[in-house]
Amino acid sequence: MSEATETGQDEAIAFLASPASYGAAGTTKVERIDTHGAIVFLVDDRAYKLKRAVSFSYLDFSTVAKREAACRAELALNRRTAPELYLLVQSIRRRADGSIGFDGEGEILDWVVVMRQFDQDQLFDRLAERGALSETVLVELSQVIAAFHRSAEIVAERGGSAAMRAQIASDEENLRPAVPTVFDRAECDALVDSWRDAVARTADLLDARRHAGKVRRCHGDLHLRNICLWHGKPTLFDCIEFSESIACIDVLYDLAFLLMDLRHRRLDRFANLVLNTYLDAADEAEGLAGLPLFLSLRAAIRAHTGIAAARTQTDQGKAQREVTAAQSYFAMAQTLLRPGAPRLVAIGGLSGTGKSTIARALAPALGAAPGARLLHSDAIRKRLFGLQPHERLPPNAYAPEVGARVYARQRDAAATVLRTGHSVIVDAVFARPEERDAAAAAAQDCGAAFTGLWLTAPAEVLRRRVTRRRGDMSDADVEVLEAQLGYALGTIDWGIVDASGTPEECLRNARAALDLRATANR
Repeated sequence: MSEATETGQDEAIAFLASPASYGAAGTTKVERIDTHGAIVFLVDDRAYKLKRAVSFSYLDFSTVAKREAACRAELALNRRTAPELYLLVQSIRRRADGSIGFDGEGEILDWVVVMRQFDQDQLFDRLAERGALSETVLVELSQVIAAFHRSAEIVAERGGSAAMRAQIASDEENLRPAVPTVFDRAECDALVDSWRDAVARTADLLDARRHAGKVRRCHGDLHLRNICLWHGKPTLFDCIEFSESIACIDVLYDLAFLLMDLRHRRLDRFANLVLNTYLDAADEAEGLAGLPLFLSLRAAIRAHTGIAAARTQTDQGKAQREVTAAQSYFAMAQTLLRPGAPRLVAIGGLSGTGKSTIARALAPALGAAPGARLLHSDAIRKRLFGLQPHERLPPNAYAPEVGARVYARQRDAAATVLRTGHSVIVDAVFARPEERDAAAAAAQDCGAAFTGLWLTAPAEVLRRRVTRRRGDMSDADVEVLEAQLGYALGTIDWGIVDASGTPEECLRNARAALDLRATANR
């Protein structure tokens, strides 16, 4: 048995494009999808993925043997997260009589990964395009990713600052062919210099994370087009199989692709939700100092792969759309490296004032992308007792000494994030003056700006809201509220926010107070 070594794939492509190759000649429709590294043929309930005979600095599919190895690796690695989608690897062969078919005897022309086809409308990029993504599904996705990262193989010899320097070199090499036709030369030079400066600033952190086991065999290409709903569950597929350096990375660098993609699509609220849900499930907050670099490099990857994809298009309209998108990603790569100064915003008020709702709404626009870290006192209290956010706590969970521990943990967690250069929003009742003073002091200790917002509404409004709560993270009921209404709050020198109106009105008031307090604190 011989094996073809030439890079020409015309025969294999023609075979895969023909309905007759799959049986029932003339009755089967074959749909073709082109990417810069593969051609996918959709046939009935199957997808046949052929690796392109291409070679880049980060990918080499130039021979049949290399494509076979990549197909087998793709099958094994993707079965970690999508075992029902990835079925088998098949060869394409020329028979003794000159005909071409799958497997059996004869000269091997190429290899394909055979997948179970899913509804393309369930791809997350398509869900995003038609506004069909929801908070519920993105929370579940974030938890799926966190669980995948926890179970992924640790690869101690990869990652760290050396890997980021290598990634910068790769990105620079792949961007240069598009200079000056697509990207400005001076801007490209400045971007590369900024990446190198960022690595120099974070090298100790990156290396410490590698030694701590944060570098794992991840997905490597975790953007919305590589996530789908399968039987209603978020499912990761099409991970990187062709490069150890691209797949074996810091878990936050893996997550950064998804965060960048959501932000590029102007889904900042969802990007912030994903980050916060992930950090609630994974102890990765100290790694946030590397996130601006991670996000910028991810945007640059989409920029140069977009240019590569444009070159494969026969439709000039599609090619130009790829180029336009690449330019947008390039611009984003520049802005993501300018995160601004960290800030701590504390939101206090009695139960029913809507603290957590306003915190979630404010977070996406606060500080470095994709927005502020949210630290809810209710969530921290429940984690202390080993409970999920919507499980009810026992009465002893609200003892004064427990409350002191909750506020201390909240401040410690906020300080960890502030020291990475990212902003934080903490929400709690903050009924005691010393609790409010401690929040301000935590920001000062970290060299961060501080703004306190106190939400207020009439007692009858609060009673009505608390009574109507369903599925809320807070356990506070009317009895708890009545006790709070009797608190001696002391002098409140935070910005007072009228929270008695609709959610939109409350948010508008909070934003106005936040801007005014920020101006006053400069």
